[in-house]
Amino acid sequence: MAPRKTAAASTDAKPNVSAEELKTFYREMLLIRRFEEKAGQLYGMGLIGGFCHLYIGQEAVVVGLEAAAEEGDKRVTSYRDHGHMLACGMDPKGVMAELTGREGGYSKGKGGSMHMFSKEKHFYGGHGIVAAQVPIGAGLALSDKYKGNDRVTFTYFGDGAANQGQVAETYNMAQLWDLPCIFVIENNQYAMGTSVKRSTKSPDFWERGAAYGIAGEAVDGMDVLAVKAAGEKAVAHCRAGKGPYILEVMTYRYRGHSMSDPAKYRTREEVQEMREKRDSIEHVRQLLLTGGHASEDDLKKIDKDIKDIVNEAAEFSKESPEPAIDELWTDIYADVAPQDA
Repeated sequence: MAPRKTAAASTDAKPNVSAEELKTFYREMLLIRRFEEKAGQLYGMGLIGGFCHLYIGQEAVVVGLEAAAEEGDKRVTSYRDHGHMLACGMDPKGVMAELTGREGGYSKGKGGSMHMFSKEKHFYGGHGIVAAQVPIGAGLALSDKYKGNDRVTFTYFGDGAANQGQVAETYNMAQLWDLPCIFVIENNQYAMGTSVKRSTKSPDFWERGAAYGIAGEAVDGMDVLAVKAAGEKAVAHCRAGKGPYILEVMTYRYRGHSMSDPAKYRTREEVQEMREKRDSIEHVRQLLLTGGHASEDDLKKIDKDIKDIVNEAAEFSKESPEPAIDELWTDIYADVAPQDA
């Protein structure tokens, strides 16, 4: 089930990029892929508990959109969030330590896979409730509009979340108040175990914005250059004060919904075809090789460097201590001094 072709996903929309940019995209997508592979291994070893949703296959989405972002822009997403953390510059060691529930994690080991954040990197989660992050994203954008700071918020959610009622409510408010919010629908073809064609009557999620006057488009999410071009268009729309924008990014996840999902709702042949013909990392790899921008040895070195970073993160996560018992009580209540009458 390859992502459907749209005018927005055509090669004409791709920007001209330098060899260094291509290498950066390759490196960042490969970091996400190798990190998630290692997370899957640690989960199998019992070092990661609870839920763990891997981003393998969807790397071009967040890497392409982060290439269109500027310092101070915000992002909020769902439980499939490790790739977003890495793409916005969060430390792989802190992310992996959080996955293993250790003190060195971004939420001090108390948030796990689905609930970590970074104020420094303007990453506001990681949310376990389907579509709960969508109104939060609008709230972040409302704050920026109130401050007049020219920032935008990338609000990520999936095709399954797109059918939730709070998404429609948020669309209405975002357009009513001209919020600088980019709604990114990561359409990976399956809402948990249900295909889009079985769960959704309307063929295009982004077109639902028309009911509220919200502009948008679909883009090939397996092509990082096409995603970057669409992201730049959406960002320019928001920064110009034209209100929100919807990007439906057609992508595909190679693994199950979570680590406990046997993924029997699709064939192995379907997944293999996507891997062989549409893989986003392999696409950039071929651009680098055929364009003479990198050799096989250059790419092998990048792969080795990435594996070293991921292995270091895994070792850090194992060595970091578990949170102290009294951490159960922190970040729950705030000590507030009584106000004078």
